[in-house]
Amino acid sequence: MNLPNKITVSRIALIPVFLLVMLVPFDWGAYTIGAVVLPIQHFVGALIFIIASATDWVDGYYARKYNLVTNLGKFLDPLADKLLVSAALVALVDLHYIYAWIAILIITREFAVTGLRLLLAETGEVAAAKMLGKIKMWTQVVAISAYLLHNVPLQWLPFSLADVSMAVAVVFTVLSGWDYFVKNKAVFANSK
Repeated sequence: MNLPNKITVSRIALIPVFLLVMLVPFDWGAYTIGAVVLPIQHFVGALIFIIASATDWVDGYYARKYNLVTNLGKFLDPLADKLLVSAALVALVDLHYIYAWIAILIITREFAVTGLRLLLAETGEVAAAKMLGKIKMWTQVVAISAYLLHNVPLQWLPFSLADVSMAVAVVFTVLSGWDYFVKNKAVFANSK
């Protein structure tokens, strides 16, 4: 297993650590930053999530720079992204930070695109990540991180930074899913 794939596996390995930190009721105290009370437990969870998310860029960088792109990496990298984001969304629903429909919408898009990629693979095509998909991933990371860091209110709006960034993430989730299906609709006509 090459270095980029090991980095991807480390992202997957951080998921249960993240969930343990976020969902087991530890009493580590809290920091107060202005009007925002941030439990240390959630700060640690956010840090783990952000580090795990950053490995997505690191593994891709090394794979491309050193020509270490493998079929295993093409499989593991998007799987690791989907598992990490899904775990974080489930944690946010459990903590009552987001509505369940948001998590369901995002996770459904991930399953649908994965299914489309499997259909494309049967025809020998590989659906590489497109720019909209990359933007979608990073808007989700920003939104989830904002919730984990406790929903900093925006002075000039009745919304929080987390709410605004999640709305942007939902828009890019829908747009990128739509883009995948529109650009690959021929696979449905050719499938048996």
